[in-house]
Amino acid sequence: MKIHGLMKMTLLDFPGQVACTVFLGGCDMRCPFCHNSELLDMNAPEVMDENELYDFLSKRKGLLDGVVFTGGEPLLRKDIAPVMERIRGMGYKIKLDTNGNHPDRLKELVEAGLVDYVAMDIKNSPEKYGVTIGLPDFDTSKVKESVQFLLEGKVPYEFRTTVVKQFHDEDSMRKIAEWISGAERYYLQGFVDRETVKFSGLEACSKEQMNSFLEIVKSSVKEADLRGV
Repeated sequence: MKIHGLMKMTLLDFPGQVACTVFLGGCDMRCPFCHNSELLDMNAPEVMDENELYDFLSKRKGLLDGVVFTGGEPLLRKDIAPVMERIRGMGYKIKLDTNGNHPDRLKELVEAGLVDYVAMDIKNSPEKYGVTIGLPDFDTSKVKESVQFLLEGKVPYEFRTTVVKQFHDEDSMRKIAEWISGAERYYLQGFVDRETVKFSGLEACSKEQMNSFLEIVKSSVKEADLRGV
């Protein structure tokens, strides 16, 4: 498996765990606010293969607790299951970041006991999904299926939304809150304009706006908070 980036240690990406983060290339969405737009292509520059990752992890036993798979969209990788299985066998916990557009693969990994925590992006309310992810005709049925699966509580999870002034408003938040009602955890993340963002001109919401959005969603989920604000 081609690996396109490695953060050797993070205290933020995997709740309660000291972890490393593995970046995989390829994504089936085209979000204009994506922070990792250089990883949209499955053929992004490779930094290591899975054997080099195993070597790295064997040397980090006792220092790291977990491994985060992010992207891009990790579930586009059909060869991810055996890699996860090998890493689990080394004693590491695994977190998966996903856009939710591959519910069958998500279910397979969870039901095989290969994933300890899932972070799924909720890009916007269903009505605004297509325009938000750069695919106007996008069918949200698979994303909805992933949401429903996670709400069943078969694996610890969180939902999260990167909030962008041009795409999100109070109506968006009300509809998202209704959609994921009863969720364990939901985080509103502040947008940060970086060089890797695909489109310029996008803006973060003010802290006041973010707090207002947080108040809207709080009553619908068990735990809600702001990140990066």
